[in-house]
Amino acid sequence: MLDPSWHHAAALAVIATGVFTAATLVWMPAPYGRHGTGGWGPQIPPRWGWILMECPSVFAFLAFYLQGKHAGEMLPLLLLFVWQAHYIHRTLIFPFRLRNQGKPMPLSIAAMGMAFNLVNSWLNATQISEYGDYSTWQMDPRLWIGLAVFALGFGINLHADTVLIHLRKPGETGYKIPHGGLYRWITCPNYFGEILEWTGWAIATWSVAGLSFALYTTANLAPRAHTHHHWYHSKFPDYPKERKALLPGLW
Repeated sequence: MLDPSWHHAAALAVIATGVFTAATLVWMPAPYGRHGTGGWGPQIPPRWGWILMECPSVFAFLAFYLQGKHAGEMLPLLLLFVWQAHYIHRTLIFPFRLRNQGKPMPLSIAAMGMAFNLVNSWLNATQISEYGDYSTWQMDPRLWIGLAVFALGFGINLHADTVLIHLRKPGETGYKIPHGGLYRWITCPNYFGEILEWTGWAIATWSVAGLSFALYTTANLAPRAHTHHHWYHSKFPDYPKERKALLPGLW
């Protein structure tokens, strides 16, 4: 394993990357899905783009985790389970729940996502199995508060994705306004749920690695939620005026 100072420096680098990502996405939406623009090289079906992007977070994370000296301990194993609960669904279940393949994804975007997830997996897997000490963490309320926040976000994310998946009947194309659950108040409850998940992870692990992921997730998804929100208003004149982009009642 690397010296802990390198691990800390890598986490800070992810935070800095998040600042750059947010600044970029404010003026240039990520070019896939409804915001696809072309000109980003070869395209692949979105289902396989998702799998390619997310697979390091399942397989590389597990490989990095198993190298740690604390890998067999109870609390690291619990945190491993929590991480894999999200990413096994995101990598191996969610892509095959999609009824409509949708617009293709640039291979370059999938590759960039894969590279980030590889680094992020190393950071967080080694945090919980090597660099962090969670031997008495079961007595700390931060663990249970963090896991509760993660579980709430996971439930919100799953429900929001399910609403979107069932928005169109098999064979239908085009976009519709989603309703139900947090869609009553915000345009992107799926993003809100994912931000909650990794905020909970940051609290539960109480680490710079966890914080870097929570901040990067917010930096990546908040501008995209803003773009989605304005896209819906431009496409649907009857889009609910009371909905906010990402935070109920606020923004």
